[in-house]
Amino acid sequence: MTRKIKMGMIGGGRGAFIGAVHRMAAGIDGQIEFVAGALDVNPEIAILSGQDLYLSPDRTYGTYQEMIEKESKLPDDERIDFVSIVTPNHVHFEPAKLALEHGFHVVCEKPMTYSYEEALVLEKLVEESGLIFALTHTYTGYPMIKQAREMIQSGVFGKIRKVVVEYPQGWLSTPLETTGQQQASWRTDPKKSGKAGSVGDIGTHAENLAETITGLKIVELCADVTTFVEGRQLDDDANVLIRFDNGAKGVLHVSQVSAGEENPVNIRVYGEKGGIQWHQHDPNTMYVKWLDKPMEVYRTGTGYMGNMAQAHSRTPAGHPEGYLEAFGNIYRNFAKVVQAKLDDSEPAPEYLDFPTVHDGVRGMRFIDAVIESGERNAEWIKL
Repeated sequence: MTRKIKMGMIGGGRGAFIGAVHRMAAGIDGQIEFVAGALDVNPEIAILSGQDLYLSPDRTYGTYQEMIEKESKLPDDERIDFVSIVTPNHVHFEPAKLALEHGFHVVCEKPMTYSYEEALVLEKLVEESGLIFALTHTYTGYPMIKQAREMIQSGVFGKIRKVVVEYPQGWLSTPLETTGQQQASWRTDPKKSGKAGSVGDIGTHAENLAETITGLKIVELCADVTTFVEGRQLDDDANVLIRFDNGAKGVLHVSQVSAGEENPVNIRVYGEKGGIQWHQHDPNTMYVKWLDKPMEVYRTGTGYMGNMAQAHSRTPAGHPEGYLEAFGNIYRNFAKVVQAKLDDSEPAPEYLDFPTVHDGVRGMRFIDAVIESGERNAEWIKL
């Protein structure tokens, strides 16, 4: 490949939060060039947002439909190679579908779609087209998550028995959506978020992290789902019991009304002989606990880390790596796989490691099951 791959962004303009994060992550490794955008649902703001980011006026579009249609008619070496979709949930499916139908690869925010049925349509399109689809479950990009997965799947802990994963936040402890705050407004609106609030927004992160790190699949769950803030239309707290396909049991807790909490994602996995604990507030550290010997402390950037963890570490030991670097790992791997596809070559195995459309389908089914269980007073629901 003799050039960077070209990105067109949908959403992420003025007033948006996650779009800037995507642009930073995409730029970390110098593999991606941001060349086009339809950056807001309001065409005027979309154009102004393009000006803010110094996009060429002829590559700044008023709508995503216009961008995909016009870009698809450009020569192969000029047109965008993929779209990055950073819109609210209800504007994931149509842009992704249109992009795939026009031959563009896709990076999409989670949850992948507004509904499970839409997710199945995208999965079929990706399978039929052979295009590359990445879903930004950021936390799987951390080197220590790669290390934990490698150790768990090597069998050093024996059969996995217990998984505990939590994602508490406190930012929606008050009815923030009534103040006009943009991020709160769409996340608590069922017309934009879908049938779930906290379960879709952060619960899917916890679900994906648990399945990714263990290699297990959730087969059944029961959930106590609550809306604590009076007048809110969607859930803001959920406690879920989980059964995995190997017989392991799990506890998954998500909340956006845990006052004072920021984003302390935490996971513990226990096998017959030991297990691991990882906490996002100290992402360079993982605790390895054994039944019959002292606890070990693993650190990112050290020579004893496994191949996958080393391939996703960026700085020498002791230099902090965090959220943006983990996000960047997803974009870097996606870019390398797209480049290999354009070159008709095989990507290195470490670059194939990022969440895909299949993870998106799993996440949407998880949402449906949790909400259904909550509505049925914590009845067990099969996935």
